[in-house]
Amino acid sequence: MYTVAQLVGGVWGAGGDGGELVVRDPADDSPVSTVPVATADEVGKATQAARNAAAQWAATAPAERAGALHRAADAVEAVIEELSEAVTAEMGKPLADARGGVEAGIGTLRQYAELAPLRGGRTLNGEADALDFLTPQPRGVVAAITPWNDPVAVSCGLLGAALVTGNVVLYKPSERTPATGWLLARALDQALPAGVLSLLTGGPEVGAALAAQEVDVVAHVGSTATGRAIAAAAARTGAKVLLENGGSDPLIVDAGVDPEWAAGQAALGAFANAGQICVAVERIYVHRTVAEDFVAALVRRAGALRVGPGRDPGTELGPLVDRRHRDHVHGQVAAAVAAGAQVRLGGEVPDGPGAFYPATVVTDCRHDMPLVREETFGPVAPVVVVDSFDEALRCAADSPYGLAATVLTASMTHAQRAWRELPVGTVKVNAVFGGAPGGAAHPRGASGQGFGYGPELLDEFTATKAVHIEAPGGGHW
Repeated sequence: MYTVAQLVGGVWGAGGDGGELVVRDPADDSPVSTVPVATADEVGKATQAARNAAAQWAATAPAERAGALHRAADAVEAVIEELSEAVTAEMGKPLADARGGVEAGIGTLRQYAELAPLRGGRTLNGEADALDFLTPQPRGVVAAITPWNDPVAVSCGLLGAALVTGNVVLYKPSERTPATGWLLARALDQALPAGVLSLLTGGPEVGAALAAQEVDVVAHVGSTATGRAIAAAAARTGAKVLLENGGSDPLIVDAGVDPEWAAGQAALGAFANAGQICVAVERIYVHRTVAEDFVAALVRRAGALRVGPGRDPGTELGPLVDRRHRDHVHGQVAAAVAAGAQVRLGGEVPDGPGAFYPATVVTDCRHDMPLVREETFGPVAPVVVVDSFDEALRCAADSPYGLAATVLTASMTHAQRAWRELPVGTVKVNAVFGGAPGGAAHPRGASGQGFGYGPELLDEFTATKAVHIEAPGGGHW
């Protein structure tokens, strides 16, 4: 059992008068974490404490802040096993994948520690006896509200970028992975001045109270509904909003590709982390000429996945984060079947404890079904058969979301059309995951706004000031 404590104004154990939450292991329903719930008044006091610490941290030399972030990365690396085990215990991710997420977070902290001191302003060409330049400055107080599906990697990105650019941070981890957030905050706090980082825990009401505070930036990774509520709150306070929200990412399987290879890509995209990835494959448009062989191969691959608790070695498909989420996933599958779709594998809630749900392949889907149109966030692969690449591209583009898309094709012409025409932040050709380090994109539509990754995220947490200096009285210095 983890007993979580809050960090406010440099003091551990502060607050929590709003009650207590208990998080349960999604593999066997056993209790994992007890968590204090912050009241709205406590959130307000934490915000004021952060505001009091902001000026000194903003005035700290960039190289010194970068050094602190390097030491923070060292501290996180020292507890990598404990963090990985907490992720698995709280949300079910297979332990090797959980460790990979922690390692990615450590790498992000180090990347931002190296890059931040190098990202300055620029001088302008003005009058010969004047000085004109642009300079970035910290925005001030950042509220970071993070998700449960990859809690360390995402949190390290937002926290690292905000802190190293001179902002103070109010950190609210998901109520589904609070012990993970607590362990991460404990490690980071070892390397930071008191008051620069605060940790607030609790449910959605705590996140709502935080978003309503007079902060300078609200950064949120999570559902579209929550992101829209945050944007509405920020519109009243004037805070800048960074959002990476839901998605329903398409996969196009073009004519002429190897159906076995394509099925491998589809299975990886749809079933990794039990489909609980922001850029998971949520809908598949396969050309009729390869559809039969593709579906058969996808069913074989889905059926071969090793299912079990995330802590067991060899597990490839762990449980969903909780039963409430499983009900959502199964409800979408059941609705599709009622509307004429066919389950080729899975699609049934298993007996026994936990929140397990099988890898599920659904065929005879239509583009207008909620299973295809909406975000499922589970191990479900809905397949829509199309008659042309034009049809696939049109369907893939027809979505309220705009996070990412993947195209499997042997045609360079089709690849070029895909990246040019798909209204999403990231387009991947012939690989569902991967990409060079430092990639950053703008999500579109209901998927959010602002850079969420890469060096450009550093710029999101600064405000650029233009400065013009002349000698007094029109003379010379």
